[in-house]
Amino acid sequence: MTIKIALFKAVTLLSEQMSINEAKLEAQLLLQHLLNVNRAWLIAHADDALPANIYGPFEKLINRRLQNEPIAYILGYREFYGLHLKVSFDTLIPRPDTETLVEAALAKISSHPSFRRKSKSSDFKALDADFRRNAEQEVLNDSELSILDLGTGTGAIALALANHSPQAYITAVDASEGALNIALENAQNLNINNVSFVLSNWFAHLPPQTFDLIVSNPPYIEENDTHLTQGDVRFEPISALVSGADGLHDIRHIVRNAPQFLKPNGWLMLEHGYNQATDVQQLLADAGLIEIETIQDLGGNARVSIGLKI
Repeated sequence: MTIKIALFKAVTLLSEQMSINEAKLEAQLLLQHLLNVNRAWLIAHADDALPANIYGPFEKLINRRLQNEPIAYILGYREFYGLHLKVSFDTLIPRPDTETLVEAALAKISSHPSFRRKSKSSDFKALDADFRRNAEQEVLNDSELSILDLGTGTGAIALALANHSPQAYITAVDASEGALNIALENAQNLNINNVSFVLSNWFAHLPPQTFDLIVSNPPYIEENDTHLTQGDVRFEPISALVSGADGLHDIRHIVRNAPQFLKPNGWLMLEHGYNQATDVQQLLADAGLIEIETIQDLGGNARVSIGLKI
């Protein structure tokens, strides 16, 4: 059997559950994964015989996808803001919508007085495996930009910001040790050193410190939302998705506590549901933040709300 025929058979099966273009892309990604090749190689070698030891595993991956398992979990990675990130069942799958939050944060970072390239120490040691002993951190000078990422998951937001802002130092927290291990592995694989990782339920185990910028993509789905029984979210950790009856439980907690962790002229930026902008803006205002605005994602949905501490 040639590569072309194997892909044709896979696309035929997958197209019963998705568009033909999606089926072609996913079939190629799964076969690329098994062959450890890129798409260009796959196309150039379409008439080559598929190795005998590959067809069985390829068929199994296709069957997993037909059972609606997210392709990111099957492959074990997801691309996000130019970064190749490991994912697991302990983590939410990074989504393009969250790149809106990264873009908004980078815009604020670029206007900060410390926006300049600095050499960073490469010998930062993050928390050890059980995250119980203190990290060895660089001493931050007063002008260095400090960022807090709450609920980091795979580390997607923190690592994207760190990668594009070497003058910044990011503290990334998560309440899940499994997720934090994935985030730390991603940082090591990407050789990104200006991030530290802390096991914490939001602010609970942070040392006394203030930040120039706090970002978060917290859980914001209503507990009875019908979307929880559809698509990829059926496989993702429920703790990273659901936040009370109205989806705002965690956002309320973050907004209520954020001001004491923000420096004067520090920003709070939150991703939220498309229909939650008005409520989130009101929460930001009630917390005393100003210059409140909501930013739309590429789909035109209200996605990120921000506020400034004076």
